[in-house]
Amino acid sequence: MSTLPHCQVCAGARIALYHRDANAELFRCEECGFIFLHPIPDAATQASLYEQAGIGARYFPKAERKLQRAQQKMRQLQRLVARGRFLDAGCNGGFMVEAARRAGFEAHGVEPDPASVDWARQHFPANAFAVATLEEYVTGGAQRPFDLVYCSEVIEHAPDANRFAAALAAAVARGGYLYLTTPDITHWRRPRALAEWDGYKPPEHCLYFSPRTLRLLLERHGFTGVKTAWAWKPGIKVLARRA
Repeated sequence: MSTLPHCQVCAGARIALYHRDANAELFRCEECGFIFLHPIPDAATQASLYEQAGIGARYFPKAERKLQRAQQKMRQLQRLVARGRFLDAGCNGGFMVEAARRAGFEAHGVEPDPASVDWARQHFPANAFAVATLEEYVTGGAQRPFDLVYCSEVIEHAPDANRFAAALAAAVARGGYLYLTTPDITHWRRPRALAEWDGYKPPEHCLYFSPRTLRLLLERHGFTGVKTAWAWKPGIKVLARRA
């Protein structure tokens, strides 16, 4: 087995095996509790995973219902930010982006799967979409920071938690807000047998957070007032402000 890396969240060196099966090995930081896949797939492997997950530029099932749910979520988020610049980091078919535009935002989406972006551009052409990872998007320097960044079920795919969190911090304007969701490996309703949990998806899911480790990561990258909402399903819903 290769030398184990230090924890990406707290830089701790006390790393122990958490779970092993035919598909993967997960390790846990004994200092903060962060759980991660090791080894993490290289960039080429991850790119091929995105291509395999692509739907093809055909359709998203129940698209109208997806848009309705996105509009409901936008109405909730507008209690924090009424108008401004909006980014969906990992926008998939562009439903949240379109909901933000209809709510009065200048709406943008970034997504590494080109098939999903093709679909979004065809169905929601009034918005701005980019094919890229969030890290690539913010380092391009073409975009000003956003007043509200939405990032749902994306961070668990990132190979490097700190690079991704730094990209989120670069995307959010000072005083702006981040809304982020990810599976919660410590949730009380998570199946005892990890392989039975739909949040366990190696090698697509590389990082496995608890509310505590996610808060520690975000605070490390300049977010304040990190709040987690109660979730019935085994997931984390986080709202944070850029300091």
